[in-house]
Amino acid sequence: VEGSEAHIVTEELATRFRSPFVDRVVLVIQGLPPADSQEGEQALATIVEGLRAEPGVSGVVSRLDLRDPVFLGKGGGTFVLVGLASTEGPVESLVPMLHARANALQNQLRGRYPAVKIELTGETPLNFDIRKASAADVRHGESLVIPATLALLLLAFGSVVAALIPLAVGQLAIATTLAIAGFLALRWHLSILVQNLATMLGLGLGIDYALLMVSRFREAISAGHNGPKASLMAARQAGPTLLISASTVGIGFLALLTVPISEVRSIGVAGFLVAGMSVLLTNTLVPAVLAVLGPRINAGRLPFTAKLDADRAARTGNRWRQWGKVIVAHPWLAIILAGTPLLLLASQAARLNTNVPRGDWLPPAAESVHALHTLEKMDRAGIVQSLRVILELPTDSIAETDSGWNTLDRLSKRLASDPRSDRVISITTLAESNRSSLGNLSRETRRTFLSRDGRAALLEVLPKASVSLNGQVNWVRELRKTGAPALTGIPGATLRIGGIPALNADYQTIVLDRFASVMALVVVGTLVALLAGFRSLFAAVKAIALNLLSVAASFGALVLVFQDGYGSSLLGVRAATGSVFPLVPIVAFAIVFGLSMDYEVFLVARVLEARRSGLSEMDAIPEGLARTAGLITSAAAIMIVVFAAFTFGTFLVVKMIGFTLAVAVFIDATLVRIVIGPALLRIAGDWNWWPGGLATARSSPTPASGE
Repeated sequence: VEGSEAHIVTEELATRFRSPFVDRVVLVIQGLPPADSQEGEQALATIVEGLRAEPGVSGVVSRLDLRDPVFLGKGGGTFVLVGLASTEGPVESLVPMLHARANALQNQLRGRYPAVKIELTGETPLNFDIRKASAADVRHGESLVIPATLALLLLAFGSVVAALIPLAVGQLAIATTLAIAGFLALRWHLSILVQNLATMLGLGLGIDYALLMVSRFREAISAGHNGPKASLMAARQAGPTLLISASTVGIGFLALLTVPISEVRSIGVAGFLVAGMSVLLTNTLVPAVLAVLGPRINAGRLPFTAKLDADRAARTGNRWRQWGKVIVAHPWLAIILAGTPLLLLASQAARLNTNVPRGDWLPPAAESVHALHTLEKMDRAGIVQSLRVILELPTDSIAETDSGWNTLDRLSKRLASDPRSDRVISITTLAESNRSSLGNLSRETRRTFLSRDGRAALLEVLPKASVSLNGQVNWVRELRKTGAPALTGIPGATLRIGGIPALNADYQTIVLDRFASVMALVVVGTLVALLAGFRSLFAAVKAIALNLLSVAASFGALVLVFQDGYGSSLLGVRAATGSVFPLVPIVAFAIVFGLSMDYEVFLVARVLEARRSGLSEMDAIPEGLARTAGLITSAAAIMIVVFAAFTFGTFLVVKMIGFTLAVAVFIDATLVRIVIGPALLRIAGDWNWWPGGLATARSSPTPASGE
């Protein structure tokens, strides 16, 4: 989190302290004699010597260096802290090397100690394993999505060639997005979520947009036009609609770039790129391919769909036309019947809790997660989740003056007396509150806990195992609110808190603070795009209002399923999470708002075209539904399959995002766009197109088609 207090602590430890343990891993050791026994010390010495010899290891601390009970876990296990310093890339690049060294040391000791087990955990290995799990989720999601999507496309088009084009566009959109992201990642940090989001949205948007273009092209071919002419017609009529749709999606992702969190910005980059590449490919490559194919677009026609394909378009259109007539005949009844359950579902969004979810949501098969659980059994998990507190005094040197030393000692004891604290480690606790013992500490220890100028010191506060992640976050906020002067009695003293709990606190605060501004940017930007596309105030405002309803309803479903646990076991989540990740609402809002707008644009564009051709509002609405409802339901079905597939992975944050998007698309493509939207168009009448929607068209070609 750029500029956050947790980030500042990390920077100070690296520059002001020059600590060898700014980035560190925890080597968890089981199956050896107790670390405070002579035999255990000999075995531990073998491990420490092997670790010190590894390139990239900047420091090693164990029971051999500090005769501290913190290294003696329950059940006889112990751990070693290993500092990392990579000069050739991120510290995560050192994790495979450490894994290899740990395995080698384990094999070396196994002959004498058959039960020995050495595993890595800590923030860096956990991040590394989450990246691996995320990449595996992408592969798993694609393996589910592509066959299912192909089946739906075959059902929609009835021919192999027509079905393969949208699928190919989706794959190309993913590939080009990841290629561009790869170049960007050489200069800027990008989250692993780029891979998940690019795949999820690339398949969804790429297929969605190409589906629209191919549908319009096949209609022109059916009307007797040759390939180049049909391609030109499809591009002219569907192209502007796609540009409006992609603009609304892109606006949502651009808004995410205003959030100073690399993870959120990475999603913004991925989403903007994939939306841009999807619409670019659909408006350039697809028309060119279609022009070459011509009537061969229907090649590979499936035998069982041949008869169906001949008249199904007319029959499907007639069914939707009849549905549209029912809606325009009873608009208020339609709004009440469809709107009531949506409002009830949307009301649940008011209970959305964006604290860190409870439960074990880390990838269960990862070694770092298993090692973390081992630390928990040893009652030493606090070493991973410690609060890294930097105390700075205005004038006194902590190392050279009694007043400075005593201030640090008082703060250490005060924090240690907190019922949430398991242990506090500082320069004074290591020297047993005796300043004269400072010289007995190693150079590594002094650099870790004392700044070079002597005016700042680090306190590692280990929370008790009973303190939840949210309890740790609340503790950080409480200490920050109290402040150093109140905690130490020294005016001008400062306190900065880092570590995983502080990072979580900063993350939540920034996301919540920026949520309103992101919403405003998305809503205003989308409103401008719709006004430019339709030149109608009511159509634009109605679309915004319906989108907000879709988003709220999808958030309500998220609360019920994940936060409350109703049906969560079907998605592989064993119990209610009690909350959702802070990332999910802000990202889901930006994505859902744009995606929901697609079907609104498809439908309204077609109704507007019918009005411009001279039909009344009563006739134009059923005609618009007849032309677009089948396309909307086919596109939505594909979107739902794509998003739903990603809810069956192991990455909980992606599960939540995929579920929210799938629910939003389902709600939007059924109750909102097929019932409430047409009913509102009927009630508004000619006000739908005020001030210039209809007048503009009479002197210019039709700008867009929803077909």
